[in-house]
Amino acid sequence: MYEVSGRCPVCGGQMAITRLACGTCHSALEGQFTVNGAGRSAGEGESYFGRLERLSRDQLEFVEIFLRCRGIIKNVEAMLDISYPTVKARLNNVIESLGFQVEEDMPDPERRRERREILQELAQGKITTEEAHRRLAAETE
Repeated sequence: MYEVSGRCPVCGGQMAITRLACGTCHSALEGQFTVNGAGRSAGEGESYFGRLERLSRDQLEFVEIFLRCRGIIKNVEAMLDISYPTVKARLNNVIESLGFQVEEDMPDPERRRERREILQELAQGKITTEEAHRRLAAETE
């Protein structure tokens, strides 16, 4: 059995399911059908699944697990028994496949934690504004 994206390979339009066949008794139905109520008729703009149609089966499985874990990377690591860098690489791959740019300039979790601690110490009056500025500037070097 072959999988199809739902897009016409000739014009890029949305394809419709028009024939259903039983693999056991070989009976068939012809007409316009949707899958579990999720289909849309031609001419309704972007397909029901939007950018998710671009993802491979493995990428979709990763997204499902990521969502089940509510985006908590430690839980994804445990569920898939893979390392943090592997989770990040798979997530970046999905992001790129969806047509978005991966933000590589995001501070790592340790740097974010350090910044929060510095700002918390400043808010509590434990350090001066100048000390906070010096420590934050040192982090970016």
